[in-house]
Amino acid sequence: MGHLTHRDLNASRERLRDQVAHALRAALISGELRPGVVYSAPTLAEDFGISATPVREAMLDLAREGLVEPVRNKGFRVTEVDERDLDQYTEIRALIEIPMVGRITRIAAREDLEALRPVADDIVRAAREHDLIGYLEADRLFHLTLLGLAGNERLVETVGDLRKRSRLYGLTALDESGDLIPSAEEHLELLDLMLAGDAKGAEKCMTRHLGHVRSLWAKSDRTTGE
Repeated sequence: MGHLTHRDLNASRERLRDQVAHALRAALISGELRPGVVYSAPTLAEDFGISATPVREAMLDLAREGLVEPVRNKGFRVTEVDERDLDQYTEIRALIEIPMVGRITRIAAREDLEALRPVADDIVRAAREHDLIGYLEADRLFHLTLLGLAGNERLVETVGDLRKRSRLYGLTALDESGDLIPSAEEHLELLDLMLAGDAKGAEKCMTRHLGHVRSLWAKSDRTTGE
């Protein structure tokens, strides 16, 4: 017991399994659950004040997302992401997303791009309101929906998988320092460039954005280590 900050779970709202999964994602982001450490469902269930079954089911959901991995007869280990992994994930995303942003700028309907503005606003709002789960969810929705405008479902699945494998740890310190806000605002800049039909400018913005995201990961790793 004592792994997680106490969270009140309301079984009457949605499914308890989903609530637990949401709380576990928040614990991963905040750094309460540490990379490489094995956590048992019964122990985590004590922290939540519930039975082990919904916790075990929620951990299996996270395992399918690549966030944890089952350890036989022990529980689940939080998967580790090192600098080499992050560099490789960023390189693959750059190879896919940068040229695709240029292509989408040239082919997408204006109304489809405009439909992403509320999502971009949500990203900025979440960063300013210190809502880390909201930030990551809105960020994921923005990027995958944008890529979806190219009409290639497999491409969207590939980038979605890369994003799951390169999720952030220890974002709390970055949030407190305000480092997430500039990255959040880049989504609005990108959208404006695409709406203006500036494909090259959009590609440059995406290049800068992915570099910014990678630097945030590096800062997050150093902060967590400290």
